[in-house]
Amino acid sequence: MGKTRTKTIGTETETKEIKEEITETKSKKKEKKKLYLDKARVYIIANFNNTLLTFTDDQGNVLAWSSAGQAGLKNTKKGTPYAGTKAAEALLEKMKNFKIDELKIFTKGVGPGRETALRVLFSQDYNITYLEDITPIPFGGPKKPRPRRV
Repeated sequence: MGKTRTKTIGTETETKEIKEEITETKSKKKEKKKLYLDKARVYIIANFNNTLLTFTDDQGNVLAWSSAGQAGLKNTKKGTPYAGTKAAEALLEKMKNFKIDELKIFTKGVGPGRETALRVLFSQDYNITYLEDITPIPFGGPKKPRPRRV
């Protein structure tokens, strides 16, 4: 192997100044612009196995979503009230990039994570103007089986 040659440009103080300028430009981070929404919606779908939260604009376009599985819980722990709080906290972390005037909440399902996810959303400083339960209710149901002929 041969010798490596290094060239010195200017004095040591000049090289230090150049290095400081480079580190200053790297340390400046671009701040994310907050998107402004006058109306937004949050859908909470609570099953016995999982809790899903979806954040949409007023037209229904999905902007962010979260679930108990995405929050780091596995198997039967996803169907607990604790999982609902974790999923709601993960969604709130994603919602920080948006400035929201009004928030409408729609809940669906009878899972245990529904109430706790609502409590987490109510604890924040959002102007919640509407809350609706959109759980489908069966009417009539399927036809009963006929009696057995023996």
